[in-house]
Amino acid sequence: MDGNQRKKWNKGGRKPKLNPAQNRYMFRLTDEENARFLAMFEKSGVHTKAKFITSLLFGKEIKTVKVDKVTMDYYMRLTNFHSQFRSIGVNYNQIVKMLYRNFSERKAAAYLYKLEKQTVELVILCQKIIALTAEFEVKHMQ
Repeated sequence: MDGNQRKKWNKGGRKPKLNPAQNRYMFRLTDEENARFLAMFEKSGVHTKAKFITSLLFGKEIKTVKVDKVTMDYYMRLTNFHSQFRSIGVNYNQIVKMLYRNFSERKAAAYLYKLEKQTVELVILCQKIIALTAEFEVKHMQ
């Protein structure tokens, strides 16, 4: 091969960083301090302890995400209840159609009267749920 046409061999490996972190410091913590440190680290949501420590040292803002299990549980149950409530509405429409299709008007009206009573109870229950949700938001969502 000619000197001008020699292939450049790729050395492989990682590209070097522009500003590598080469300085290293060490410190020791007591058991209590370590427990506090680990609790703060877990709350911060940062993936590495080194980034967490540098952000603490240089005053960078640390985001803390707190998940309230009671609120999540309430939200999940309320969502489940809402889906059941919607399915009741669909069933309600199907029942009304079947009553008028399969029974005489007088008998269908009698059954609808009973269904209306149950619907009123459902509306009262729904209003109680809305009141409880408003109370829950005032107490726990601040």
